[in-house]
Amino acid sequence: MKKYRWFGRCWLSLGYLFLYIPIIMLIVYSFNNSAQDMLWRGFTLHWYQALTEDTEIISSFLLSLKVASIAATCSVILGTAVAYVHNHYRQFRGRALFMGMASAPLVMPDVIIGLSLLLMLVGLENTFISGQRGLFTLVFGHSVLGVAYAAVVIASRLKEVNKSLYEAAMDLGCKPYQVFGLITLPTISQALMSAWLLTFTLSLDDVVISSFLSGPGYSTLPIVIFSRARLGLDPRVNAIAALTILAVTIAVVTSSLLMVRRQRQRLKILNNK
Repeated sequence: MKKYRWFGRCWLSLGYLFLYIPIIMLIVYSFNNSAQDMLWRGFTLHWYQALTEDTEIISSFLLSLKVASIAATCSVILGTAVAYVHNHYRQFRGRALFMGMASAPLVMPDVIIGLSLLLMLVGLENTFISGQRGLFTLVFGHSVLGVAYAAVVIASRLKEVNKSLYEAAMDLGCKPYQVFGLITLPTISQALMSAWLLTFTLSLDDVVISSFLSGPGYSTLPIVIFSRARLGLDPRVNAIAALTILAVTIAVVTSSLLMVRRQRQRLKILNNK
């Protein structure tokens, strides 16, 4: 039994090393005093200072944060609606088609999604509206992808909610919208936060869909990094990547601590009862 446990720990350690060694190397070489990534010539903060003077990276990073925040919020709102319909309305005409359409982006290649959205937006521009692709088209495309992921996360939590809570609230005179606001939303708040973080991350690092839907002056950070990587690795890219990793790590740790704290408070209340 100990042999199998040791074997499993070794494979788990190798898996973690495979995943995190490249990230650790990226962070380390962001402090490298050399323009060549794999040649270490001492510690420096020069690339972080140069990053503050790179207006293209700063503007693209701020644009990525704006797009990801709006797209994640839209994805959670629409994903909550999809999950609620899937969980509470078992029988209605077209239910199978509705759920298939809602989950299609999960298995659809990003190239197909980006190309189809581009063709649709071009058709709309030629027929109804005029304008260039920019913030709206990026948010729209990322939301289409994010809704499917948010719906899966939220629906899995809704299935675990005791339906007797809904019935008790209705018996006490609550209307459906009151039940949703007073019981459903607080109960699934952790799932909503998880879905928001997931869709935020998906939007923040998307390259394919953004390449189809971005316009002049609206290049997100992944597009800028990808375009610079084609011309040769830039140490400033390592610096912005290290800062992004730091920000994401802080956000994940903070959200995890808040979720654990809420869970402990909820268990404490239940135990007191």
